[in-house]
Amino acid sequence: MAKTILVTGGSGFIGFNFIEHISSPTLNIINIDMLTYASVGSHGTWDYLYKTDIRNKLDLNDIFSKHKPEIVINFAAESHVDRSINDSTPFTTTNVVGTQQLLDASLITGVKRFVQVSTDEVYGSLGLSDGPFTEQHRLKPNSPYSASKAAADLIVRSYGQTHGMDVVITRCSNNYGPHQHTEKFIPKTITNILSKKKVPLYGNGTNVRDWIYVKDHCEGIWLAATKGKKGEIYNFGGNEEFANIDIINLIANKIDPSSDNDHYEFVEDRKGHDFRYAIDFSKAKKELGWNPKFSFEEGIEKTIDHYVYL
Repeated sequence: MAKTILVTGGSGFIGFNFIEHISSPTLNIINIDMLTYASVGSHGTWDYLYKTDIRNKLDLNDIFSKHKPEIVINFAAESHVDRSINDSTPFTTTNVVGTQQLLDASLITGVKRFVQVSTDEVYGSLGLSDGPFTEQHRLKPNSPYSASKAAADLIVRSYGQTHGMDVVITRCSNNYGPHQHTEKFIPKTITNILSKKKVPLYGNGTNVRDWIYVKDHCEGIWLAATKGKKGEIYNFGGNEEFANIDIINLIANKIDPSSDNDHYEFVEDRKGHDFRYAIDFSKAKKELGWNPKFSFEEGIEKTIDHYVYL
């Protein structure tokens, strides 16, 4: 009999790639997604798609009661930092209240494991000489988005402590790959360069991010869901740190190597802009046997190809 996996946000960038990654005749995959502006669409390799909001308690209870999933993996979230600065309300309600509603539905129907997909941004920001984030780092979120994700993580933890639920939290560095919305940095860079537009670059372009190819992240989440220890947190990173200005130059050189023009224009820095993220994933390596398989060189070529042939 097929195992039932319920995925929220399975039509979003990471969730869509995740469902593609785990699709198998031995799994019955349920996707709950609002199909917002950032979704890939209603096509996919899931068995059932429910267009609804994770804040809708009645819908969740009906879906959970009907399918009785063994594992719930929560990708559903508002995730764009700039949008959270302009209006934090949907981030607080979706990311925090929505997670709480999912936990309640999971508790009522006896879900065996709840996986919360979070972000390294809950840890705050690093300086150039600081060591990478470990799972023991304190939470110091600096944007309304990251604060909402930190709050959701704490609610997930509380259900494990209070109700004895089997919960696992994953935190990851910046993802890139096919199907990502063009409001995000790497797809915006690719599509702007392809269309001969300047890429807006915050501040002086020296902010540093650790990049992970989305398929590596999906493998990590699945290992955490199936092999992770109850109540644990697992960090996933690509060990690929680049300054934002270097990312633009690297992509420009691949798309338009003959051009010696600057492909960016500096814009006013983002409010509360975190300077650097870096992830220590030694725990995931030791306990789950996980390592990133794709170098940035390999992953960015696959990503550029995706947007070239859209």
